[in-house]
Amino acid sequence: MSKHLHLFGIGSAIVDIQLQIDEHEFQQLGLVKGSMNLVDVAQQTALLRRFAHYIPHWKSGGSAANTVIGFAQMGGRAGLGSMLGKDHLGEFYANELRELGIELYAPMLENEATGTSLIVITPDSERTMNTALAVNLNYNKEHVPEEAIKRAEWLYFEGYKFTDDAGAGAIDEALFYAKKHDTKVAISFSDTFVVGAFGHHVRKALLKTDLIFCNQAEAQAFAGTDDPDEAFHFLRKEAKHVAMTLGADGSRIVWEGHTYTIPPAHATPVDTTGAGDMYAAGVLYGLTHGYSPEEAGAIGSYAAARVISRLGARLPTEEIHQAKNEALSSVARSVV
Repeated sequence: MSKHLHLFGIGSAIVDIQLQIDEHEFQQLGLVKGSMNLVDVAQQTALLRRFAHYIPHWKSGGSAANTVIGFAQMGGRAGLGSMLGKDHLGEFYANELRELGIELYAPMLENEATGTSLIVITPDSERTMNTALAVNLNYNKEHVPEEAIKRAEWLYFEGYKFTDDAGAGAIDEALFYAKKHDTKVAISFSDTFVVGAFGHHVRKALLKTDLIFCNQAEAQAFAGTDDPDEAFHFLRKEAKHVAMTLGADGSRIVWEGHTYTIPPAHATPVDTTGAGDMYAAGVLYGLTHGYSPEEAGAIGSYAAARVISRLGARLPTEEIHQAKNEALSSVARSVV
């Protein structure tokens, strides 16, 4: 069977509910700025009531989903495996992804709530997330679509799936199908707490992984070092290919034994939500559409710069294409 899909992602389906709040109100929450906190449905409901006086910004999301969506907007053929509640948020999520042309493999369960992430954004552009996985905790190996993975060039999954046993089992199943059907595998580390608390799952998955996506902090946490260069070289031993973002310093990519330094794209940060997800979308799009590692990295860098310059983890399709064109022009200028 031909590889009809360029990319198939597996991750939690989360409706992002984004709010901009001031520092004083944030301090009252008692949260660590920039963290991702898992809460249950009851806790999430209480938090949403607390912020009922704000006007929320809704978007379909989830880490892997953000990457799949960005990838599809760039013109790639993509699918997503996840789970939804049979509620108004689940219907919203499913309709939005189908409108984007994404193949959605997401059962909708009765009497279960769709996952949500309350994202509070402070004036310094930092985002702190309170995520209720809700129905996503039911996603297990029985829900992994072998047929979709078989038809995909790449399988991409988020490290967040390792935070529960059923999700970790689903990733094991997906990796089995990927090897069986010669589908390449990419992993996003997702968060420092994932590599810290669930590093044993990550290390097991890396044995069957072709490409690691991570930021500098995640790499250092995984390698057990404060030195970014040491962390980068440690990752080179763990996977054949690596893409490590360095914030305002750009990123570094290892591809086929060669290391590429990708310069940053200019941005005035408003909200850092989704930067890593959008970077991965650009890199994967480039790699699946015949671009060089430098060009793929630039597409990721420019798309990430665009997304942090506005509220939310998503971009309008026209901005995605503008970022892609600017990235390719920048690489062309650099080699003249």
